[in-house]
Amino acid sequence: MNFLIIEDSEKTAEQLRKGLAEVSINADIAGDGLKGLAMAKEKAYDLIILDLMLPGIDGFEVVKRLRQAGMSTPVIMLTARDEVHDRICGLQSGADDYLVKPFSFGELCARIQALLRRGQVLQQDEVQVADLTVNFFARKATRSGKHLELTPKEFALLSMLIRRAGEVQSRLRIAESVWNLGFDANMKIVDVKLAGLRAKVDGPFDKKLIHTVRGVGYVLEDRDE
Repeated sequence: MNFLIIEDSEKTAEQLRKGLAEVSINADIAGDGLKGLAMAKEKAYDLIILDLMLPGIDGFEVVKRLRQAGMSTPVIMLTARDEVHDRICGLQSGADDYLVKPFSFGELCARIQALLRRGQVLQQDEVQVADLTVNFFARKATRSGKHLELTPKEFALLSMLIRRAGEVQSRLRIAESVWNLGFDANMKIVDVKLAGLRAKVDGPFDKKLIHTVRGVGYVLEDRDE
């Protein structure tokens, strides 16, 4: 999944980005309202985390212009201002939720889950294919009831594949989603990391779930042998 963080505090933005990475979410960062608005219009994001007080144009104006442009991307507005009037203005401008700073990252994750589920972007927190189960926000993967010890990138890679189970994913699409790499990057990293992931997910088991599609990429699916 891809989020956009519009936040002028570099420290806060980077903390949010790192926290989201731990739950397998990639995030781009914009440091002012105008840049954030432009990025939101150029790329399809699953959710926007938007600070209220921004240089250029404030968060109220950003979300207002997004809605005027017909964009329905879910928006969580963050602010240090705790007044009821501000919360009402934020929601009336088109924000979907409102979180007052300081907040816990756990609460933010819970609100993200609820918002995406409500918008049917994320239909479920847990997906199962054969005997493989992945819980995205708990960052837990099991196979035949046995916990899989995965690195953050391996978990992000597995999450991408199982969310799109049965769909062949090209190396480029995997690189863009998991590492935020472009077409000119070395795609060998995908093959190397997939080999490590397969060793953990499929290695100890007779039934293989991650398959190579020669010349294209990879697919996770339950195949009848």
